[in-house]
Amino acid sequence: MARVTVEDCIDKVDNRFELVLLAGHRARQISQGAPITVPRDNDKNPVVALREIADETLSPDDLKEDLIHSLQKHVEVDEPEADGEAIADQTGTAVAAADPEDGEETVTFDRMTEEDLLAGIEGLVPPEKSDDY
Repeated sequence: MARVTVEDCIDKVDNRFELVLLAGHRARQISQGAPITVPRDNDKNPVVALREIADETLSPDDLKEDLIHSLQKHVEVDEPEADGEAIADQTGTAVAAADPEDGEETVTFDRMTEEDLLAGIEGLVPPEKSDDY
């Protein structure tokens, strides 16, 4: 294949915008040292990425999943839900308990010592300075 056009790739990836995102992501992977799956033929990374998509040496679905994973800042882990009182206990905030004698709820708070507070403050990292201000 001498030239790669969008028309060669559009039957593999329906949306042109998604094609650009996937090819750009793959080109960045190649520039970071990922092995290529087609001969380079003195082509630049974006062209190699498009040729890989056109030749179906890489699955567009796998590229899409990898792109999504690379953009995620926080990956949620599904864990079983705990009841409300257990969640309040874990966060260290107020815990409400029902008094069996008069039916009223009493609220208790966890206390933090001054040493714990100072140790927590010392562990904080100051924000980076920027020229915006």
